[in-house]
Amino acid sequence: MPPGPGLPSGATIPATELVERFSRSAGPGGQSVNTTDSRVELLFTPATSTAFTDDQRRRIVSRLGEGAISVVASERRSQLRNRAAARERLVEILRGALAPPPPPRVPTKPSKAARRRRVDAKKRRGQTKALRGRVRGE
Repeated sequence: MPPGPGLPSGATIPATELVERFSRSAGPGGQSVNTTDSRVELLFTPATSTAFTDDQRRRIVSRLGEGAISVVASERRSQLRNRAAARERLVEILRGALAPPPPPRVPTKPSKAARRRRVDAKKRRGQTKALRGRVRGE
């Protein structure tokens, strides 16, 4: 994984921690779709991974859960391309889980001038509507 938010120095997940399963894909491929195992299911268990520090591992597990992360790719005709797509999706999921939380929202108040303008506009609108009433004869 290249460096980014939550992962300043990047990370390399060892191939031994990734489990790949192959099966027949239901996607495009014509006649070869029933004979080749082009669908890829990639499994990764972050709780036991050695690719991340303890803090990073805790953050991933708290956001994604204890179990294995399963990513399926079957949109390409080639097994190699599906493997690459599955790995890219896994990186996106892990990057999202590692990203630091957004800063908390700081509530603000309107300024005195803005409050005054709002009240003045309401008064003007009320006077305009009051003038729309019936005309009484004197």
